[in-house]
Amino acid sequence: MLAKEDPKYKQLIDYLKNLGDAAIAFSGGVDSTFLLKASKDALGDKVLAMTVKSPYIPDWEISEAKEITGHLEIKHVIVEAPVAETIMNNPENRCYLCKTFIFNRLNEIAGQHGFKHVIDGTNSDDSENARPSMKALKELDIKSPLKETGFTKKDIRKYSWINSLPTWDKPAYACLLTRIPYNTPLEEEMLRRIEKSEKFLIDLGIRAVRVRVHDNLARIETEPSLIKKIFQENLLEKISQQLKSYGFKYVTLDLEGYKPSI
Repeated sequence: MLAKEDPKYKQLIDYLKNLGDAAIAFSGGVDSTFLLKASKDALGDKVLAMTVKSPYIPDWEISEAKEITGHLEIKHVIVEAPVAETIMNNPENRCYLCKTFIFNRLNEIAGQHGFKHVIDGTNSDDSENARPSMKALKELDIKSPLKETGFTKKDIRKYSWINSLPTWDKPAYACLLTRIPYNTPLEEEMLRRIEKSEKFLIDLGIRAVRVRVHDNLARIETEPSLIKKIFQENLLEKISQQLKSYGFKYVTLDLEGYKPSI
């Protein structure tokens, strides 16, 4: 466990203590899990984890979020959220519109449970140019303690490892809408197809992965080291057959590898 005198961690703890309570937008990822643990250290039982359940969030992420909050003994609510009408055609400002819709809902839920502050796991590596959805967070007065106390992704992974959090080496994930081209009508059947495909690949050990959709073609992006794994373990045919069984007509592997900025 982190020593209370650790200056960087103490700065985060002091920030959270000054809030008095914290309702956390909790995905179960690296950042929000670390923030959840720090919030409990700072605020005890004055912490609420809120996880959004929506058609564009894989079910396995919800299950992992439940496991983590159970392990940390933190009150946890699942917030049902449909696909907002404003993003049904996956517009280019999708992230801003989605964040506005979701965090309005989280503000309501937090208030219903008696919490004054909603916080999220944005960190200091998340620049405003790369994260246009930050505009929505500012407009809704969502606080980002990790960003405001200077925690980078590297810091978060290091402190998560020290605290024995299971997410310390978890790859970054993003909602399934990012797998579909802009200005394309969203269909739940396609979202489920992507979800099943990525879960199958993750279970094969291809943990950092995106299955991008181009009509009936699935384009797999993963890290260069995992591309080697696919070839070395002769997984190409197995992957192709499985993804085709989910409804794709063509399956390709992007040889340039995963592009985290997309």
